[in-house]
Amino acid sequence: MPVIKLNISGQVQGVGYRYWFAEQAQALGLKGYVKNLSTGEVEAVIVGTDSQLSEMIARSWQGPARATVKSVMQEYLESELDAQDFIILR
Repeated sequence: MPVIKLNISGQVQGVGYRYWFAEQAQALGLKGYVKNLSTGEVEAVIVGTDSQLSEMIARSWQGPARATVKSVMQEYLESELDAQDFIILR
C-alpha cells in the first residue's frame, strides 16, 4: 500500500490538530502516526489505499476549529511502514 508523509504548516500546534488528525485517520481506516515537529509544523505518515490517502489529504486542510492550515506538503515514501494502527507520537 502507498505510504505518504505530510508536513502540515500554519497554526497547527496547541490547537488539538494531532488529536483531530488521528480521529480522521482512524475513521478512514488508515495506519501510521502524527507528531509535532520543532519547526512548528505537524508531520504525519499515513498508509492506506489511494482513495483513503486522497480523502485524508483533503481533510488535513480543514483541521479542528482553532487550527489554520497554510500548507500541506506531500511526499511519497518508498519504504514500507509496519504500522498496526494509527497513533499520536509525542
